[in-house]
Amino acid sequence: MGEPKRTPLYETHCNLGARIVEFAGWAMPLQYTSIVEEHRAVRTNAGLFDVSHMGEVEFTGPSAFETVQRLITNDLGRLRPGRALYTPMCTEEGGIVDDLIVYMVEEARFLVVVNAATTDGDYAWMKDHALPGTTVVNRSEEISLLALQGPKSLAILQELCDGELSALPRFGFLPSCRVAGYPVMVARTGYTGEDGFEIFCRPEDAPVIWGALLEVGWHAGVRPAGLGARDTLRLEAGYLLYGQDMDRTTTPLEAGLGWTVKFEKGEFIGRSALLAQREEGVKRRLVGMVTVERAIPRTGYKILKNGSPVGHVTSGSYAPTLDKNIAMGYVPIGMAEPGTHLAIEIRGRPVPAEVVKLPFYKRPA
Repeated sequence: MGEPKRTPLYETHCNLGARIVEFAGWAMPLQYTSIVEEHRAVRTNAGLFDVSHMGEVEFTGPSAFETVQRLITNDLGRLRPGRALYTPMCTEEGGIVDDLIVYMVEEARFLVVVNAATTDGDYAWMKDHALPGTTVVNRSEEISLLALQGPKSLAILQELCDGELSALPRFGFLPSCRVAGYPVMVARTGYTGEDGFEIFCRPEDAPVIWGALLEVGWHAGVRPAGLGARDTLRLEAGYLLYGQDMDRTTTPLEAGLGWTVKFEKGEFIGRSALLAQREEGVKRRLVGMVTVERAIPRTGYKILKNGSPVGHVTSGSYAPTLDKNIAMGYVPIGMAEPGTHLAIEIRGRPVPAEVVKLPFYKRPA
């Protein structure tokens, strides 16, 4: 396996006292102080994340639009330059290869952000399914990615950015501007359920931009945040994690991502299988659950109905914002309605749980 890869901010994290863990083949900060403290900083002020482990693949050429449109379930036709969308990418059988964010930089140029653990496989899949006239390039080693997330992120980032950020809609981006004097792309995207921005920069500039954001934002409560808080934040927001809550054995319709599947756009990989599943009706669905006791559900724990296993927890944690223990997992469609009473086996005993509507948390308007 070898040593885990390091982002350009590895030394910075160590100097900040971060607890480093291996994640998706990368040495990444799990936490700096505590997961709960960092989680709450994001919900109330702002948190700064290093997400440079994520992959970036660029599509260019006269058939770039058609290639990306064929690869994804969502409709690229909804975009114009400076806009992005979230979408699964599926197999012919409808299973999820990965979930992506696609940025339309220009009419014939797209930047696609993929998950760290799937970068190499996604790149191979994309190249194998590219149409003639499309150039597909893995730009992951040329791009570092920082995420500033939280209600104060706009004010903090605007102090350092020469582009106007307040007018950017959710999933809008500035393809070319400067932060702390360095060239970047800034997008109003994130994985926390809060307002926030992701900053695409050159790897050699990442430590300086990181330091500038902390220096400018410290008085406003911005704090460095690690993978632990990122996971609890995304779970509260009902965001799925690839490899846990979805994979090639699950479809977008089962995963509650039917809103990302645009059958009316025309042909795409997996369309026939997903159309058949929609017409037949899904047999299981990903649901949110809240336990009524203090025991914390974890990934892999059995979901029970009348004492019998009916599924397993895909993600589970204590939710600091809600002061509850929450989980997601797949259950038969007849048990997916909010209000359904189930149980989760925790340390050998069934703990009562109730199905609830996702997301668990939605930021105030």
